[in-house]
Amino acid sequence: MLVRLLRTFPGLPEAGQIRNALNANLAAENVLAEAAYFKQPNRQSFERTYGWAWLLKLAEELRSWDDVEGKSWNASLQPLVDVIVKAYTDFLPKQTYPIRTGVHPNTAFGLAFSLDYAQAVGDKKLEALLDERSRNYFARDSNYPGAWEPGGEDFFSPALMEADLMRRVMKPAEFARWFHQFLPGISKNEPIALLHPAIVTDRSDPKLVHLDGLNLSRAWCMRNIASALPRRDPARNILSISASMHATEALIHVASGDYAGEHWLASFAVFLLSTPSLNYIR
Repeated sequence: MLVRLLRTFPGLPEAGQIRNALNANLAAENVLAEAAYFKQPNRQSFERTYGWAWLLKLAEELRSWDDVEGKSWNASLQPLVDVIVKAYTDFLPKQTYPIRTGVHPNTAFGLAFSLDYAQAVGDKKLEALLDERSRNYFARDSNYPGAWEPGGEDFFSPALMEADLMRRVMKPAEFARWFHQFLPGISKNEPIALLHPAIVTDRSDPKLVHLDGLNLSRAWCMRNIASALPRRDPARNILSISASMHATEALIHVASGDYAGEHWLASFAVFLLSTPSLNYIR
């Protein structure tokens, strides 16, 4: 989040403070300590795959930034990136079934961000593995029970996160066919539970406030999915309208005044507001 803000708004009043924080946290010795931690016994599932995915998103962001300090941070981060890439390549062939939860272990989210990274840096071996695993887990899905969402502490929609992954993996025509088999009611504005923003009743509760994050992540998924569909597809307009509803509902609560949401919602908000749709569609 901080790197993207610096890249997008280099004149931020907080730019110096942000750079100082990044210099401290991304110092080479600190990154090496993080990499060493992963190599200790019984650490193989640490941050799998939510933290892995965000680490690769940071690496992707730094790699494409023409900035002197950014290049230094990118170089410092590489040992940990190497550890995470290896963790993905070691783990995914052993993961027989996807994790469809709406929180940290969600498999589709971990695959989506790692695929973004692999394509951005030209890691064909990693990309091929992620493509194969995505299709193995999700390509045969149909009639997904979207009306069962959301779960009470979700910050991801398992349905929409999966679809946002598959629009990366599939060519447009194949994706459109798959999507309408996967969520056949979308063109009829159904299911309502999936297309209307989730209700948050207590933003001081660290689990209930997850639903603000759900509204943000639903918005970016729906926006991307809509853009991947044919222009005359009725689901495209329905998803676009719903994405706007979700974003409007959630963005006003990012700075709620309570740590329970404020310590993480900004990362979702910045990602939503600063990521063009279909950067990585094939």
